[in-house]
Amino acid sequence: MELLDSDTPDSEQIALHARAVQFDLTDVPAQCVYDDPFASHLYNGLSLLLPAGEEWFVELLKEALPQIEDEKLREDVIGFMGQEAMHATAHTGINDYLERHGIDPTPVLDRAYWVFGNLLGPREVTGAKAHNYMVERLAVMAALEHIFSFLGDWVLNAERLNGQTADPVIVDLLRWHGAEEVEHRMVSHDVLRYFDHNYARRAWAQVVAGPMLLYLLWQATRYLMRVDPNLTMSRRRRKAVWRGLIRSGRRGVAPSFLHTSWRALQYFSPRYHPGDVGDTAQAVAYLASSPAARAGSR
Repeated sequence: MELLDSDTPDSEQIALHARAVQFDLTDVPAQCVYDDPFASHLYNGLSLLLPAGEEWFVELLKEALPQIEDEKLREDVIGFMGQEAMHATAHTGINDYLERHGIDPTPVLDRAYWVFGNLLGPREVTGAKAHNYMVERLAVMAALEHIFSFLGDWVLNAERLNGQTADPVIVDLLRWHGAEEVEHRMVSHDVLRYFDHNYARRAWAQVVAGPMLLYLLWQATRYLMRVDPNLTMSRRRRKAVWRGLIRSGRRGVAPSFLHTSWRALQYFSPRYHPGDVGDTAQAVAYLASSPAARAGSR
């Protein structure tokens, strides 16, 4: 284990903390991205998956925290845990929103909680095996956080995803979450480096984590498209999820496959550093102006 000095100047200036937020999804239409059910259900699916993953992050860091002696890193981890817990809470509002529009979110939730609770959950191991298993899961967390940080950077800069192309509450939910992902993007990387500097472990974790997240998101989007009673399109068109999401990417209301692939591959560089992803000042500025964060602070 190693005591760490932050590599990025702005990370020294930010004290991570959870922000109270209020998202009123009551009037959000069935297609939260207007006239684009594929992008709508991409974001709905992501919102259904996130609470299970973020609750897993918190439980994993509770396991690691007693072993971290670096005080700055401990403070960052505690702030990170608070933000992740708030993310999990904020996104659960999507459950009621979908049910109001006649969609049962249970199958997506069950799959997500099985993956994070069983596949990546606690094991009956002790000693060195328990420590190694914890570090392996920290590597998976860092890999996932890279994906969330570059998606957060994308949504903060997605000019075509705005109040004219999508419901403003959903846009704020995505940007508030994305801004906090950019703000705390250093933490999981620093925790992993505190316990392990092995490049092979870091890279292999992304080989596992990236396809796992893609599969979960694909299955979620596909399911939501299949069962949505608000859609008038044919069953054949509903199944063309990849084609629909490619069009959404071209419209600029969802990340393009080219952009996502390029940013994901950056993680495999031996010189990778999360400080190169996103802009902390931009993220903090959005968090200060977010309607939901301002409502929560009142």
